[in-house]
Amino acid sequence: MREIVLDTETTGVNALSGDRVVEIGCVELLNHVATGNSWHAYINPERDMPAEAEAVHGLSAAFLSDKPVFAAVAGDFLDFIQDSPLIIHNASFDMGFLNAEFTRLGMKTMPMARSVDTVAMARKRFPGAPASLDALCRRFGIDNSGRTYHGALLDAQLLAEVYLELMGGRQPDLVLGAATAKTTEVGLVVVEETRVFRAPRPHAASPEELEAHAAFLKAIKSPLWLAGDEPATATAG
Repeated sequence: MREIVLDTETTGVNALSGDRVVEIGCVELLNHVATGNSWHAYINPERDMPAEAEAVHGLSAAFLSDKPVFAAVAGDFLDFIQDSPLIIHNASFDMGFLNAEFTRLGMKTMPMARSVDTVAMARKRFPGAPASLDALCRRFGIDNSGRTYHGALLDAQLLAEVYLELMGGRQPDLVLGAATAKTTEVGLVVVEETRVFRAPRPHAASPEELEAHAAFLKAIKSPLWLAGDEPATATAG
């Protein structure tokens, strides 16, 4: 089963009032294991960058001015995600922005049904507890110390680890193959190991243990396991 963990950064919070996507990050999972394959793009929003948004992700209008526009990366983005389910933290936000971009280009939008919202998963599993990405990283002991700003690829990599924990943690039978390691840009590691055969240890009793056991049995009066072997006694008529 292939899944794509996805995150975006934007110029604001309202896709319908002119805010645009400025960064997309994607991480590939196969059978709930990170493959190390990812897709990332910075995008020129063709507009200014509000100070509040820049304070969140650190992407200035000057930095984005020479980056490709959404139309130039849309095809590559769709080729990478294919028809895989999309794992997104607060899915309605990112899906709304991506679909607004597709609508501007006259392209087909993506149905919400193909997204899995990890915020909803976290709130169902931990009712009343904080469900932000940082809070979930702390809960699961995931190192997010490199998250000075929000970044789409970094956040997607962290979310991939959070998602696996929300699903119950990586299962032992998902560790495959020979002893190798594959690392993505910020350290999401897939480790493959070979199981080492171990011969069963002997568990036979020693002569001293057998002798002690026999002495113990002799001390038991009328054991139940010998009840059927006792001779019947005649009764007076």
